[in-house]
Amino acid sequence: MPPTTRVLKFTDTLADINGVCRFIQNIAQTAHDTNRELKVFTSTRLDMPQVDNLVNFTPIFAMKMPGYDTLDFALPPLIAMLRAADEFRPTVIHISTPGPVGMVGMLAAKLMGVPIVGVYHTDFPAYIDELFDNRFASSAIRLLMGTFYKQFRFVFSRSADYAHRLESIGIDKDKLIRLTPGFDNTKFDATLRDPSIWDQHAIARDSIKAVFCGRVSTEKNLPMLEAIWPKVVERVEQAGKSIDLIIVGDGPYRTQMESNLKDHHAHFLGFRNGIELATLYASCDLFIFPSTTDTLGQVVMESQASGLPVIATDQGGPKEIINDGSTGFVLPVDQPDSNERWIQTIVELALDAPKRKTMGAAGIEAMKSYTFAESFKHYWQVHERVGNLQSE
Repeated sequence: MPPTTRVLKFTDTLADINGVCRFIQNIAQTAHDTNRELKVFTSTRLDMPQVDNLVNFTPIFAMKMPGYDTLDFALPPLIAMLRAADEFRPTVIHISTPGPVGMVGMLAAKLMGVPIVGVYHTDFPAYIDELFDNRFASSAIRLLMGTFYKQFRFVFSRSADYAHRLESIGIDKDKLIRLTPGFDNTKFDATLRDPSIWDQHAIARDSIKAVFCGRVSTEKNLPMLEAIWPKVVERVEQAGKSIDLIIVGDGPYRTQMESNLKDHHAHFLGFRNGIELATLYASCDLFIFPSTTDTLGQVVMESQASGLPVIATDQGGPKEIINDGSTGFVLPVDQPDSNERWIQTIVELALDAPKRKTMGAAGIEAMKSYTFAESFKHYWQVHERVGNLQSE
């Protein structure tokens, strides 16, 4: 009889507000609710979710990430974390992030002779490209990421697009597994639509609302959205309508973007979560996601489940969970006429309420198959397989 699967997950991000954290928290909660043997180790000074299988080790040092005041860089207590890992006696170690906590997970796996599995959540090489435009730095980070992930038994990719990118940094395709995409679709629902939510933000109830949700940073391609938005507003107003841009999230680009769009119907709401986030989604009319660096884009699933047609790029994972022309539009960002195509598409969708309703309904239907239960089932089966192979 195979041994009980015991998964120990190491992550540098758990208490932050982003899609990766929500994914990890959902994994932990689902494991807890289904009596799976899983623990999550992290090290942060941020407030933690209260779930029995989440363990936070007080950092020996922590500081704000340079350029990211909303993110922490923390050094975990190595000995305490290794001792706790040994006491748990995992059959598989899962590393979610290649940061200091992830490195402790790597060391624990080596010392205990336990196989490693991980998810490629964040495209760090692409982030370096966007933030620094430095070819040497990009090449160095690709080499480091390749070296890091080559030590894993399996690497989950959130999308087919990123499976190819992982191959490009030297990961054997036999180690790559596309994780069944899923999100907590019990929390996002078009029936939560409530126009009165705009009163507290001094935004007109009857305007068309286009929403972006995510980190407000250049790697999300927000400079492009900033550049085209005034023209969107102008054309919608020429048609006798009004439109507002709702930005949910925070990050290093917020100050500049907020300043540049202060006279163009743009509203920056900061971090929102839970029922408030779900209500904001449902109370908007379309979702704009210009990022080219997302491995999947959980917000793209959440917004479609909330009845919003989505406009996203043809780069990265989000395009794989949009039915182009049915639940949204997939548009290029690197062609000479890309900006004009984005402007036209946003304006046409903003002015066509029946089309938004039809596409929103199609999105709701499409997202019914992206349950987190199915994603977790696949996630756990792979860990069981790895643990059983190790014991043979």
